[in-house]
Amino acid sequence: MRVFANLAEMQALAGQEVAVSDWIEVDQERIDRFAEATGDHQWIHVDAGRAARESPYGATVAHGFLTLALLPAMLQASMRMADVSMGLNYGLNKVRFPAPLTAGGRVRGRFSILSVTPLEGGGAQVEWGVSMEAVEGGKPVCVAEFLMRRYP
Repeated sequence: MRVFANLAEMQALAGQEVAVSDWIEVDQERIDRFAEATGDHQWIHVDAGRAARESPYGATVAHGFLTLALLPAMLQASMRMADVSMGLNYGLNKVRFPAPLTAGGRVRGRFSILSVTPLEGGGAQVEWGVSMEAVEGGKPVCVAEFLMRRYP
């Protein structure tokens, strides 16, 4: 796990990859629970038989938003900011899902600091560049610019 002592250390690393998360398995049970929570029961996600017959991927695939929802867990598991008492997810600038994540696949996040912008009161907004890759390789399953606000 990468530990950042302070904001100045993060600012000095802008433009660089700073952390890689552990692998997270996305099995069919997780996909089904996400479908239940969101009401998105499209067959490509939840009907393994039909997906095997009709999908170009030969299996069910994780929802793009499920993949994206793993981003905070990946961030928290791969780094810690020692001088932060509160961090908030502020939003996303760009999100794309260039490749599918098939059920049973494993995914991890690669994090780069794109920019660090000071905020009033001593906080800062960190813009993360994230590329989520599957074990199988190839194109990333998600690429995003993720905004986080951190406060001392």
